[in-house]
Amino acid sequence: MRRMPGTPRPVFTRSLLSPRLWPAWIGVGVMKLIAMLPFAALMAIGRALGAAIERFPSPRRQVAATNIALCFPELDAAAQARLVDAHLRDIGMMLIEFALGWMGSDRAIAKIPVQFAGLEHLQAAHAEGRGVLLVGGHFSHLELCARLVSQRIRIAGMYRRMDNPVFEWTVLRARLGYARAMFDKDDIRGTVKYLRSGGTLWYAPDQDMRSKDNAFVPFFGVTAATITGTHHLARMSRSAVIPFFHRRLPGAQGYVLRLGAPLENLPSGNAEADTARINLCIEDMVREAPEQYLWVHKRFKTQPPGTPPIY
Repeated sequence: MRRMPGTPRPVFTRSLLSPRLWPAWIGVGVMKLIAMLPFAALMAIGRALGAAIERFPSPRRQVAATNIALCFPELDAAAQARLVDAHLRDIGMMLIEFALGWMGSDRAIAKIPVQFAGLEHLQAAHAEGRGVLLVGGHFSHLELCARLVSQRIRIAGMYRRMDNPVFEWTVLRARLGYARAMFDKDDIRGTVKYLRSGGTLWYAPDQDMRSKDNAFVPFFGVTAATITGTHHLARMSRSAVIPFFHRRLPGAQGYVLRLGAPLENLPSGNAEADTARINLCIEDMVREAPEQYLWVHKRFKTQPPGTPPIY
């Protein structure tokens, strides 16, 4: 039997039954129960949970407030505060969407309303025999939208291993249930080989990973350490780079998933310029649904030597 590319399906071992991991198993069980509820009920629970998170004191509120103040200086203090509150409410939705994306049945996922646009761009790239890098950002619903897009497109993803072995086992199994393959973030050779074979990879390069392959380029006009992986993967695999945006609609109306036209002349001969261009692309996505972007991440924690810390 031909081995599938990427990380193999994880094997259950007795070590996963250690008493110290029981709280994690309880968490997995709670997520499974949550995912069994109807979609409209899940959205209502997410809004209620978000309202509680908004009121709960947390250091992450200050992180979000700092990021939003840096990225939206055109907003006055009151408007920035409203955006922070809206984002914290959105975190409640994110927790519910994680559970649904990982634990929801295929039948439940198929019932979620989805508006899909731009599929012709991906089809055209494949018709040319090219792989495709679907480049997007870390929005609160990225896990669920990965599951939703997999209903129409055979995708793979790159991921960073989780510290907790129970969640690593559970989530990797869940992702491999709908994705064609999953590649460890350090498995560049396997990822390039997959793309060269005509595969489609979802890639989100907009977090500060403290990588050696970073470029200091603007994100909303603020210097941000940004991984140059989009440039290198596109260069080595000769893949098309297609922007991929997703947005949650109000209430239980579902999601908008949109593929843009391939970015022309990417890769260029300049990794830093290409990385800055990708950041601009993700900025445009964020401006469409700013409260749904992951502002609680310390996006600007790594700065050039000699620069005062932001957080």
